[in-house]
Amino acid sequence: MTASRLLQQRLPDGTRRVLLAEDIATVLAGVTTTRELATQAIAERVSLLDAARARRSDETVDLAAALAAGTLLPAIDHPDTARLMLAGTGLTHLGSAAGRDAMHKAAAAGTQTDSMRLFLEGMEGGRPAPGQVGAQPEWFYKGDGQSLVAPGAPLVSPSFAQDGGEEPELAGIYLIGDDGTPFRLGIALANEFSDHVIERHNYLWLAHSKLRQASLGAELLLGEPPADIQGTSRIERDGETLWEKPFLTGEANMSHTLANLEHHHFKYASFRRPGDIHVHFFGTATLSCADGVQTQAGDVFSIQAAPFTLPLRNPLALAEAAPVQVTAL
Repeated sequence: MTASRLLQQRLPDGTRRVLLAEDIATVLAGVTTTRELATQAIAERVSLLDAARARRSDETVDLAAALAAGTLLPAIDHPDTARLMLAGTGLTHLGSAAGRDAMHKAAAAGTQTDSMRLFLEGMEGGRPAPGQVGAQPEWFYKGDGQSLVAPGAPLVSPSFAQDGGEEPELAGIYLIGDDGTPFRLGIALANEFSDHVIERHNYLWLAHSKLRQASLGAELLLGEPPADIQGTSRIERDGETLWEKPFLTGEANMSHTLANLEHHHFKYASFRRPGDIHVHFFGTATLSCADGVQTQAGDVFSIQAAPFTLPLRNPLALAEAAPVQVTAL
């Protein structure tokens, strides 16, 4: 049996439904969003997969056709975009420090960079024993649900950006329960779109470089995440492959455990507000910018990785300038 995945679909008439994909994809009865299903699973004290299987109908869906038609939504969303947080951690993968260290080495005048020091701390203490607290990772904020982009939709780079680059990653998807407990619903493929040129200029601009849109794949992979996930990140230009590289993710390829990353995010009480959704990007070691690629409008980012069955594809677009003037009252 293939991996169990949940998907959200919006039909042309605006109605929504949830799909459970195993050997085939079937429509679930009685729920219209993954968040609604998760809320019911928590109340029933069953797993998300068991809750989905209990609602499975006889209606089937061709996922490839649904993706081509543009009806598949991100793996999670929230009706109030302010109640969905996009955040993440960096320097979490084996080899992830190499590109970052090279990016910042010139500014460090030959000394060990902050990036390398943080990476080595993760290598030493990012996989703590059960019950222990491990090394604190790098953390960043990307935005709220307004910045979440569906599969196939453009990733729009702001007019003031100096770069628009892909970051192929896994994202953990969480719902905060009524008692403040973070429930991991599953993981999804993600493109944690960032501005690496701004980051390269000065590491203190990392926060600025991350305030960009991000794309989330349609499939929410249920159950315990695989330890070793291998995929391919690709950039296409004018129908041809401009750049392509394999990427590795999952705990077997990381310097931190997921539990350690989750602890250091949810230890903040303000991140445990009941009803909120969190999309947490776990980092990557593979970036086209590290190979000197300069993206341009019209390029298409494509990320694939088993056991996900659908690619995450998004074209790059550039926003028009939108000057902002503050008015005093």
